[in-house]
Parts: sequence; structure tokens; C-alpha cells
Amino acid sequence: MIISKKSIIAAVTLTAATLSVQAATYKVTANLSEDENGLTAYIVNYDNGNKIDSVVVADNQAIFTGDINDALLARLIIDGNRYGTFILEEGDITMSNGEATGTPLNYKMKAFNAQTKAIGEVFQNAQTDGEKRAIYGVYNDLVQETCQNNINNPIGYYLFIQSAYEMSLPELQAALEKTPSLKKYERVNKLVEAMQRKELTSVGHKFADFEITYNGKTERLSDYVGNGKYVIVDFWASWCGPCIRQAAVLKEIYNEYHSQGLEVLGVAVWDEPENTLEAIESHGLPWHNILNAQNIPTDLYGISGIPCIILFGPDGTILSRDKQGDELKEDVRKAMTGELK
Repeated sequence: MIISKKSIIAAVTLTAATLSVQAATYKVTANLSEDENGLTAYIVNYDNGNKIDSVVVADNQAIFTGDINDALLARLIIDGNRYGTFILEEGDITMSNGEATGTPLNYKMKAFNAQTKAIGEVFQNAQTDGEKRAIYGVYNDLVQETCQNNINNPIGYYLFIQSAYEMSLPELQAALEKTPSLKKYERVNKLVEAMQRKELTSVGHKFADFEITYNGKTERLSDYVGNGKYVIVDFWASWCGPCIRQAAVLKEIYNEYHSQGLEVLGVAVWDEPENTLEAIESHGLPWHNILNAQNIPTDLYGISGIPCIILFGPDGTILSRDKQGDELKEDVRKAMTGELK
């Protein structure tokens, strides 16, 4: 048989094409405790929340295997709870105590975390404000340098999105014009939209209504807000530590002002209803909660982080937003005494 040059080129081209679409394989071994045995563990895409893989935890481990085309930022979720953020990439990945090792990008992320931890310890031992400012400058330089050096992989994306939450809308838009490749991420685009919606639901604007149906019952924000009473609405989740800490603050406010007509309404977002109900009981929250709201109110109000606490006036006008602790207490005091309208 005569093999032509043309047929050889065609065969090489076909082989190359086959290799180019062949996915790399990963193995993720998460070391857990007996408490997780029998539960379903998920690998979830950090950027869009899509479930990538799932297994049932057995023998104190969740072991995932599969194919992946490109490295991506992922989360390990078990029974609705977060067990760590890592980079899903080719190779054998081991997760212990929420930290991943075993592959290049995960080792790089571990090294970065170790550096930031060391800087944090130095910061805690600093004696003067000048020393603290200098140490913070070192930390900020490290974050920016690491972000830029990894801007085309999940580490850079992760560091960018963390800093993006602290930016104003014009700052974020300018950063994206400088690095257009970041526009491919859903979370980045949603953050831009969230900031735009936040402006429309800032102090001085009337409330934006939404409705949630759970267990056959439909509730609307307008059932509670804009009906002649001052209302604090707390957007929260059971897994959110800061949310639980602010719940204690809200209890103080509720106990002081509820008899004067102030209401508190919880809206559980990004959470499993069973976990929300357990947290309500364990923390003794006396006010009503709308369950299983998920992304509906957070998208509408441009909420990119929780807790988000909003104080509404009797007519539904937003009087205070994104305040916590003593600042929130002060705004409530002013509202209840007529100083804040």
C-alpha cells in the first residue's frame, strides 16, 4: 500500500485534534470526620455555583475523580456547608481542614496563605499605628503582586474578586477595562450588576419588593415593610459567622425597641432551609424569617456579602443600609427618636 504525504498530514492533524480535546483527569480526596459519613459531598464551581461532581462520604473521606479541561476555582460543599475553597486542576488533590495540596496551583495558594498568615501574626504584635500601617502595606503589596502574577489562572481571579468587593463601581469598571480577561467570569459581571442595583436601593430610595414561595406559602417583603412601622430586615445565612454575631446585636435592638413598634425580619439567603431553621432555634431568634430566599433578594438589592442589614421607615423608605454593631444601634436610635427620617 502506498501512503501519500497528504494522508500522513491528515492522520497527524486528526491525532492532534483528538489530543487537544482530551480532558485531563483529577482526583480529589477530602479528609473528613465520622460526622460527615453518609452525607453527600459536592464540588461546586466557585464562579457560577454549578455542581461539578458529587460523592457520598464514606470511611471519613470524600473521593472524587473526573475529567477537567481547564483549572478552575472550586468549593467543597457538604450538606449545604462549605468545607473549603481550592483549585480543581489536573492531578491528585488532598483536602484537609479546608486546605488543598498536591497540585501546582494549590501548593502556590497554600504558600500565599502561609505568607498572609505570617504577616497577620506580625500585625497582631505591632505596637503602634505606624507599624500597623507599614505591615498592612506589605500585605497589600503581596496581594496585588500575587494577583497580577496569576491573573490568567484561578488564583488571580480569586484575589481579584476578593478585592473587588471593596471597590466602588467606577474603580471596578476601570479595573476590568485594564484587564478585560476578567470579564469572562460570571461572579465579576454579577458584582458589577450588584453595584448598579445597590445604587438603586441605597439610603433615600423606597423598598424594592420581592416574593418567596417555600413549602406552599408565598411571602412578600411588602407584607412586612411599608405598612407604618420601622422594620429592620436582616439578610443572613446559618453558615455565616458575622451574621450570627450581628444577630446578637439585633437581639439587643429588638429587646429595646420592639415595644415601641420596631419590627425585625430575617430573610435567609444562600442557605438550606433546614440549616436556617436549626440556626433560628439554636440562637433563639424571636422574629419572623422568610426561608429559602436564595438569590432573589440579593440580586434585587445588589447584595454581594452578608450580613446585609437594612432599616426601613414606616413608608418603606430606606433609612440605613449596611451598618453593623454600634453604627446600626445609633441609626436605629435616631430613627426611633425622629432624628433619622
